[in-house]
Amino acid sequence: MGLLSEYIQKKLGVVELEKELMRLIKEYNKLRNSFLLVYSACLEKPIPNISLNMDDYYIIFDFLKNTEVKNLDVYIETPGGSGEAAEEIVEYIHKKFDKVSFIVSGEAKSAGTLMVLCGHEILMTESGSLGPIDAQIRIGRSTVSAYDYMEWVDEKRKEAVKNDKLNPFDATMVAQISPGELNGVSNALDFAKDLVIEWLPKYKFKNWVKTETTKKVVTEEMKKKRAEQIVKELINHKKWRSHGRSLKINELENMGLKIAKIDDDQKLADIVYRIQTVIKLIFHSSNTYKITATEKEKIVGIANPIGKPVNLQPKEPEVVELDVVCPKCGKHYKLYAKFIPNAKIDQDFQKKGFKKFPTDNKLNCECGFEIDLTPIRGQIESQTGKKIID
Repeated sequence: MGLLSEYIQKKLGVVELEKELMRLIKEYNKLRNSFLLVYSACLEKPIPNISLNMDDYYIIFDFLKNTEVKNLDVYIETPGGSGEAAEEIVEYIHKKFDKVSFIVSGEAKSAGTLMVLCGHEILMTESGSLGPIDAQIRIGRSTVSAYDYMEWVDEKRKEAVKNDKLNPFDATMVAQISPGELNGVSNALDFAKDLVIEWLPKYKFKNWVKTETTKKVVTEEMKKKRAEQIVKELINHKKWRSHGRSLKINELENMGLKIAKIDDDQKLADIVYRIQTVIKLIFHSSNTYKITATEKEKIVGIANPIGKPVNLQPKEPEVVELDVVCPKCGKHYKLYAKFIPNAKIDQDFQKKGFKKFPTDNKLNCECGFEIDLTPIRGQIESQTGKKIID
C-alpha cells in the first residue's frame, strides 16, 4: 500500500494531519540530529501569495530566532518568487546556523532553486526536482521570463541590423520598450546569476578540498569556475525550453552538483515521503495553500473559501455558522458546524433556519449544482484546532 492510500484510509481531518506533520518533523530531527523547518506551497493553487515573498522571510526569522541547534535542515517546495526574499532568508540562516541543508522531495523552482544552491548539503528524493534559474519580471500586465524577454529583444535588434527594418508589428512592440526597462530586465537576470556564483563556492563547495578523481587540491578559482559552469547550464533556456522544467538528480549531477540521495537511506526516505504526503493531503482537503512549520509551531496561508465561517464564541468555540453561496446560481445557504455533542445546538440552529454541516461535505443546491465543502471543513478545523462533529 502506498503512503497516500495509507493516510486516506485513516480518514484524518486537517487538524489531525497537521499534528501528524509536526510529529514527523520531530521524528526527523531525532534521526538527523538537526532542526527541520518545513516551507511548502501548493503549486496547483493559482493564488498570488503562493510565491516566495518577504512575509515568508519574517515568518522564518521568527520561527528560527530562538533556536539553539546549529544544524538547520529546510524542507522546501515552492514555485519560486522574490529573489530578494530568497537572499534575505539565505543570509539570515547562514548567519545563525553552522550547517544548512536543503531537502527536496517535490518542486523547488526559480527562487527556490536559488535557495537550495546555498546549502552546504542538498538532499533529494527521486521525486524531487529543481528548475532553471531565471528572474520573473512584470512587463505591462504580464509576468514574463527575463531571459526570454532579453532573447527576444536581441533577436529583433539583430533582425533590424540585417534587414535595416522590422515588420510593423515588431516595430510597434519595440517602440514601447524604454532603455530603463531594458536595464531593469538585465539587472534582474544578472542578480540571480550573481547570487549563485557567490553562494556555491561560499557554501556548497565550502568543504570541497580535493577533486574526487585526481585528488588535486581545490582552489577558490576552481570553485568559482565550477559555479560559473553550473550557472551557465541553469540559465540555458534554449536547452531546457521551459521555466517550469524539472531538473532531477542525474541532470544536476551532470552539471557538477553533488546531491545526497535520500532514497539510499530507508528510514530518512520514509519520513521525508510521509512529510510530503501529509502536506499534499492538507492542501487537497482544505483552503491551505502554504505551510511553514517546525516540530513546535506552524503558520498556514489560507485562501478565502466560498462561505466565511464566523465563530460565535471566539475563545472556546462550540459551534461556527457559515453563509455558503452557490457559485452557479448565487443562492445563499446558512449552515452550522458544531464541535461538541450537544443536541440543544442542533435544536437552536435548526429553529433559526440553519442546516447542519453535511457529513459527506456535499451541499446540493436547488439549481442542481453540488457544492464541495471539503476545503471549508478543512479551514474551520485548521483555524479552531477542533474537529467538526458529524
